[in-house]
Amino acid sequence: MTSIDKDIFENTAVAFAHKTDTELQKAKWLFSLIGNNKLVSLGTSLADFALKIHLPISPLFRITVYEHFCGGETFDECKQTIAKLHKSHVYAMLNYGVELKEREEDFDKTIEKNLEALEFAGKNKDVKVLCIKITGFGRFGLFEKMQAGKKLTKAETEELERVKDRLDKICQSAAKNDVSVYVDAEESWIQDPLDEMVEDMMAKFNHKKAVVFNTLQLYRWDRLDYLHKQLKASKSKGFILGAKLVRGAYMEKERDRAAQMGYNSPIHADKDAVDKDFNIAMNLCLDNLDHVSVCIASQSEESNMLAVKQIDAKKIDRKHPHILFSQLYGMGDNITFNLARLGFNASKYLPYGPVKDVIPYLIRRAQENTSVSGQMGRELRLLTTEIQRRKQK
Repeated sequence: MTSIDKDIFENTAVAFAHKTDTELQKAKWLFSLIGNNKLVSLGTSLADFALKIHLPISPLFRITVYEHFCGGETFDECKQTIAKLHKSHVYAMLNYGVELKEREEDFDKTIEKNLEALEFAGKNKDVKVLCIKITGFGRFGLFEKMQAGKKLTKAETEELERVKDRLDKICQSAAKNDVSVYVDAEESWIQDPLDEMVEDMMAKFNHKKAVVFNTLQLYRWDRLDYLHKQLKASKSKGFILGAKLVRGAYMEKERDRAAQMGYNSPIHADKDAVDKDFNIAMNLCLDNLDHVSVCIASQSEESNMLAVKQIDAKKIDRKHPHILFSQLYGMGDNITFNLARLGFNASKYLPYGPVKDVIPYLIRRAQENTSVSGQMGRELRLLTTEIQRRKQK
């Protein structure tokens, strides 16, 4: 077994072995743009406006952020990306990256696309996971009303049953195709009803293995307590808890809403508190692998290093089926590919779908990245290091 060196995530030769010199230069250019907060703010505002008035901006997105952060428009295109990841022993987590839909026909189309993805994944063992958003299956406003404790109308009750049927259909197909379903976390003011639906699916499908996973955003100060409660429930009810651990994706939106509406922010006061809860949650899962299957979905070198050291210290098999590491496709390659080289289960979160439909996801991703302190700087530094290393060969 290869020992863990403190500088493993600095190995850019391994991190970028899958990229050509041209791809490295393009990635460096792209991250230098994304690292400019003012430029991102202006660009995302213009893109939002262009979408609303139906300007043809898809070609520009395709050759820039889409190619870097997405697997392709079709499964055939995704196959090429998945095959490239496979060469480095990295798995794929598919995500049909279409967001912000409100009509029943759109929800049914999303279900159809996700069922197709599960069939595809069932035949391609390099695809471990399908990631979904329940707001792709039902209206945001419906979940908002539920969490607010308002009584649903008869039509809304029927609408909710359709959402639950869609989710059940996805989970049944996942179990049939031996693929896991990771349900993304969403805004705190709709999360409670989403949690309840996912908990029901875990209790139904997670007996022999973890088919259904819930996502815990540890930038929320209540999620560590929630994890403890869910672990207790899984033990008492006899199912495996599927837990995807992330720091979080809606911090500025959450704080702004709390301030505007006059309630306590659900977000930790500072990064140190977030990091502390994330690492405690990670260790809790690693200490309970008989009852928990965990995905450590983090772009943080520190958290990933802590995890791998804990795994070795506890003498856990690096290929333990209940542990999966994951980073976003197009980011954190220094973590993903070096973990895979060391024999850990490593994967990439791989969005796919028509360019025009995935643009809202890409806009959100760009906005999120600007709020992650130092992330763009790290990506740029690593890319520059590898470019210089190749020049000196």
